[in-house]
Amino acid sequence: MADTLSRCMDDAFSRFEGKIAITFMRNDNLETELTYGRLKRDIDCLAATLSTHGLKKGERVILFLQKSIIALVAHLALQKLGLICVPLNPGFKEDELRYLINDADPGLILADPNSCDDLQKLAPRCQVIPVDTGKPYQSLDLFTSDVKCPEIIVGPNDPGLIIYTSGTTGDPKGAILTHKNLVHDAANIIAIWQINQNDILCHALPLFHVHGLCFALHTTLLAGAGIIMLDRFDPARVIEMLAQKDGNRSCTVFMAVPVMYTTMLDALEKQPRDYSHLRLITSGSAPLLPKEFERIETLFGQKPVEREGMTETGMNFSNPIDGRRRPGSVGLPLPGLLVRIVDAETFKDVTPGDIGEIWLKSAAITPGYFRKPVETGEAFEEGWFRTGDLGRCDDQGYYYITDRIKHIIITGGENVSAKEVETVIGRIQGIAEVAVVGIPDEKWGETVVAAVVPKPGSKIRADDIKAFCKKHLHDWKCPKQVQFVAEIPKNTMGKVLKEVLKNRLA
Repeated sequence: MADTLSRCMDDAFSRFEGKIAITFMRNDNLETELTYGRLKRDIDCLAATLSTHGLKKGERVILFLQKSIIALVAHLALQKLGLICVPLNPGFKEDELRYLINDADPGLILADPNSCDDLQKLAPRCQVIPVDTGKPYQSLDLFTSDVKCPEIIVGPNDPGLIIYTSGTTGDPKGAILTHKNLVHDAANIIAIWQINQNDILCHALPLFHVHGLCFALHTTLLAGAGIIMLDRFDPARVIEMLAQKDGNRSCTVFMAVPVMYTTMLDALEKQPRDYSHLRLITSGSAPLLPKEFERIETLFGQKPVEREGMTETGMNFSNPIDGRRRPGSVGLPLPGLLVRIVDAETFKDVTPGDIGEIWLKSAAITPGYFRKPVETGEAFEEGWFRTGDLGRCDDQGYYYITDRIKHIIITGGENVSAKEVETVIGRIQGIAEVAVVGIPDEKWGETVVAAVVPKPGSKIRADDIKAFCKKHLHDWKCPKQVQFVAEIPKNTMGKVLKEVLKNRLA
């Protein structure tokens, strides 16, 4: 493959020019169908249009857009100009956006019209361009520029993407992904999952994560495969789409997070379908319970391929296509990935089979966090990326993630920073202390639970806290449970003992 994402895409689009690349479905109806040739022309035209806005190579452009073809086209157009795409969840609330906009320091924001006024207030010196994703793609007037796209020299080490990832302490960090990172990751996935031009992907994931944007869309487009893009995930719609056996909408590949499978399986148990035409179904972004693995195998007629990846690293491990798929294991290292399992205190390699922190090296790993040298330094040790995950490797070379050092809460495939939720709840009058943890949940993987110590005489209710969170946080970050406690367990240094708290709340 070529050395930048845009050149890779140009090569693929030229090879598959007349083939259908994307079929976009809105509310079960076909809205837009684009060939690879048309997709390339639109990307080039939008890049030319965006080049007239005075942006310099390396500037950040926020995409605050609903899932749509134009969001993908904008992302790929930015790559041609040497600009850095920053996709944000369009469900983020004002408090979340204020920090992210200030941190990303964008030169341009593309946003749905109903968000533009609020975004302009948060970023008064930034250009905000409305993009109505509610309109059919072909009716958008963003491709009218007669300006020729300038020749921008973009290299493999230039950043192409910043995706924000949450930790357990501090503010969200923007993981920088270079063109080399993105190309290496995509090439790996295409190879190990044998994605090819005969495949059709059912795409029901969001576009603001590496899962839906990089693992799914980048790989499928570079392989010349077809994409059935659904405007959102709906269990009933996906069940019917995957059941189609004939024509150009017969999907062969499906990528999802465990909670998506859970909701689908509940419906499928009542009304089974024949999915024998599916070649590959994958699960990632959160642990898949062994019993859900078995349910998928029973109802889909094949074992799912479990894998593991991170925003900062791309995909790291995957169970094999041709070989044993082990429930509970994230599988084998991808090509070019070096792995160590070390004692998190001494940084010495543990005895084979023992549990330790997983450290990685590969061409897909981020060079660091945007404008966060301290956090970047803490993430690396002598060139090794410290994942913060505890895990082990068995005698067959299969890896298992056993815990998370940083206690990130993963609910429905989404990462939640406990500190961010604690900060919001701590603003409520009548609360003395709060600690947020993730409690195991069969459906969501983990559910967000807040332990609250009320001030004496406070009449604060759990519903009041939940309502306040919904006003200031995206829904998946809000606690599903609020439990009032007399005290929050701490050590002698005043640090909250979250494992003790989890056991008390579970």
